[in-house]
Amino acid sequence: MAKSDLSKLARLIPSPQAWVGTVLQDFETFLQDHASAEKKASGMALSMASHYPDRLDLVNAMVDLAVEELNHYREVMRILLGRKIVPSADRKDAYVTQMNKQVRKDAEYFLLDRLLVAGIIERRGAERFGLVAEHITDPALKKFYAAITASEERHWQLFVELAWQHCPAEEIQPRFNQLAEYENHLVSTLPVTASLH
Repeated sequence: MAKSDLSKLARLIPSPQAWVGTVLQDFETFLQDHASAEKKASGMALSMASHYPDRLDLVNAMVDLAVEELNHYREVMRILLGRKIVPSADRKDAYVTQMNKQVRKDAEYFLLDRLLVAGIIERRGAERFGLVAEHITDPALKKFYAAITASEERHWQLFVELAWQHCPAEEIQPRFNQLAEYENHLVSTLPVTASLH
């Protein structure tokens, strides 16, 4: 889907109103979860690059993405350590787990679904990081989360553009919208916690 057609994709509903307040009340936990999420995102990108070694433009994009996500991980870790916060062990992310379960295993659909699910997860991340940037009062953190928001916006659009390059064009918009509808329901039913998802 051409970049100009992104507006035709279904929008994600806003996060629950209580989410940003919950995050700001327990920002230490949110930072720990954010670090974990960036590390996992880097690993996901490398996994995708390994799975499709013959698709050179996809490999190149995923390698660049993995490095960017790992840089974000380093930056969040510096914030954590600067505040003398001990990083937490990775936890199972119910949101990501449920989204990944929507990926169809058939070879003809697997790449499309994997790209679109990743795109929707990144789009939700952009929305939530944007809320943090808007509401947090610390100027340095406000600037940091505004930059992270812009990165996540680029990332979700990258995944859709890769789907456009590698998957049947007529399937992209209907499948994205179907997955977005599922994601909107999921977000409205999951408990609100001081975590990215």
